[in-house]
Amino acid sequence: MPLVTLLTDFGTADGYVAEMKGVLLSGMPTAQLVDVSHDVPAQDVEFARLSFARYWRRFPAGTVHLVVVDPDVGTARKALAIESDGRFAVGPDNGVLSPAMLLPGARAVALPIPYGASPTFHGRDVFAPAAVRLLRGDPLDEIGTSFSDAVLHRTPEAQRRPDGGQDGRVLSVDRFGNLITNLTARGGGTVELAGHLLRLSGTYGDVTEGELLALVGSHGLIEVAVRGGNAARTLNIGRGAPVTLRRDGGAA
Repeated sequence: MPLVTLLTDFGTADGYVAEMKGVLLSGMPTAQLVDVSHDVPAQDVEFARLSFARYWRRFPAGTVHLVVVDPDVGTARKALAIESDGRFAVGPDNGVLSPAMLLPGARAVALPIPYGASPTFHGRDVFAPAAVRLLRGDPLDEIGTSFSDAVLHRTPEAQRRPDGGQDGRVLSVDRFGNLITNLTARGGGTVELAGHLLRLSGTYGDVTEGELLALVGSHGLIEVAVRGGNAARTLNIGRGAPVTLRRDGGAA
């Protein structure tokens, strides 16, 4: 069964998502549509990039991923279709598709903008039709022209400290208010964030209700949370905040 996923910042109140689905199902009535999310913060390309990185390779080969978070829609920015690791991704050339583009062997084409396409809604008029062609089995090279200069965004790596720890930052805030960092828990230690020193826990249940904790999330990165609460609100910080992993016995 043809499979396409959708990730957008459109919300579900205005019918924009339904318009894209109408194009997809008109072109490929047997397609299975998976709504990953339409609640990406408005125009937040980085949030969408990190979300896309989490799931795109979890889907089977042949899946077409449609990612439309496109604050520069209608400008000279390119519209892309990508083939990577046996899967496809379609969306704007603003870095949102970087997780697929950065893999060895990835290929990209620049999509033509059809005459009459709305300059404010390429999701419906450019990306969805390209996704239909990929679902039908059209080769990537037949739906666009080869493109090797895609905008690429990389998740910054934490910097190693002389004590063996790491200096990093908060990458994103999830819907629970958990602060996702770029620290990795190689060897354990203590997390310092906003003046708080937090020993690494194993699960959220290791602390009492309302208490701050640090632990390794399902993505393999350290996150700071409040059990039963919202760490971002509690600490009044968000993306970009500095965070440090100190090894036991490291300088404070």
